[in-house]
Amino acid sequence: NLTLEDVFRHSKALYKLWLKDRLVCFSPEIFVRIEDGKIKSFPMKGTIDATLSDAAKQLMDDPKEAAEHATIVDLIRNDLSMVAERVSVARYRYCDRLETNKGPIFQTSSEICGILPDDYPSHIGDIIFCLLPAGSITGAPKPKTMAIIEEAEKYERGFYTGIMGYCDGKTLDSAVMIRFLEQEKGKLYYKAGGGITSKSDLQSEYNEMIQKIYVPIY
Repeated sequence: NLTLEDVFRHSKALYKLWLKDRLVCFSPEIFVRIEDGKIKSFPMKGTIDATLSDAAKQLMDDPKEAAEHATIVDLIRNDLSMVAERVSVARYRYCDRLETNKGPIFQTSSEICGILPDDYPSHIGDIIFCLLPAGSITGAPKPKTMAIIEEAEKYERGFYTGIMGYCDGKTLDSAVMIRFLEQEKGKLYYKAGGGITSKSDLQSEYNEMIQKIYVPIY
């Protein structure tokens, strides 16, 4: 019973975006940050209900989640290597706790860093387009997974799973546009997704999808 503007005003999220009469996004996932000649990415993969017994341990010990996260970290490390030098994983698989209107959830992220060339301010646009689309969205290998997604989905995503952010010419902060409500013909549509691997379990993938459908008003 809230408008898109109401959701935007009252949500608590790392990144928020509202386009009047079109969409609202309240994303917890950083795409890339650029500051002082360094570029950092924080891919987010793996979700669980934080109220479950030993939820964080369950998430960390899940072999499917571990394999999926490792694949994405390797992909992002490779992506950053196209635009930066001395790329390394600064933090691997740490838990973020997110509060939602349905209760808390845990999500796992990693931090990957690299050093940009001295002239990077004149090439920030090229850097961003080289890294798109976000590896945490496509999966790996990018060309093949993107072809599968294009074949499987029968509609244009528009802004959903794109990126948003700001840049002042030297510093950039950006987010992946997940946790997404879109308005169309008087109705609101929530868009959510997840990564499918050979080790995926149907019920657990469905449950993870449901956990991602929330509004961060609490």
